[in-house]
Amino acid sequence: MDQTNKTGVKSRETFLETERLQFSTWSEEDRPLASALWGDPEVTKWISSKGFMSEDEIEARLAQEMERQREMKVQYWPLFDKETGVFVGCCGLRPYETEEKIYEFGVHLTRDHWGKGYALEAGKAVIRYAFEQLDVQALFAGHHPENGVSKRLLQKLGFTYKKDEFYEPAGKMHPSYIFVESDMK
Repeated sequence: MDQTNKTGVKSRETFLETERLQFSTWSEEDRPLASALWGDPEVTKWISSKGFMSEDEIEARLAQEMERQREMKVQYWPLFDKETGVFVGCCGLRPYETEEKIYEFGVHLTRDHWGKGYALEAGKAVIRYAFEQLDVQALFAGHHPENGVSKRLLQKLGFTYKKDEFYEPAGKMHPSYIFVESDMK
């Protein structure tokens, strides 16, 4: 159910909040938001070997996120600024090794929200949610080898480097990290 926040901006139903952010779930109406995020080649150059995503690929990604939420109660949840209602990006989880209760952590922000601490804020909330609400055993994460910002983010969040492994969508070896509950600060 949509609501109006204290500034009069229409906001979305949320299930998780931080000081500045609200977490929602993707819906069919979010195609423009998905296109704004995954249609930006400055964002997708870090996650796609082509350096961009077509409209069909964006549509498939959105459908995949919605299906994952229905089936597994996780996705890379869309993020919104609490005061303005502006879309910031997404942060969340997807299955990695489900039988061992290990999920992959990820965050993608729109370019105009880079460098403002949103990724760290959202990441801390998702990590807490994963261990406190979903009873995960560990989180996995990786990043494009040339993305130093993502590397620093994962280190700030407390992830520990394990090894480089091939990441098919980007077509490169990616540094890979793990986070266990004892890493929570």
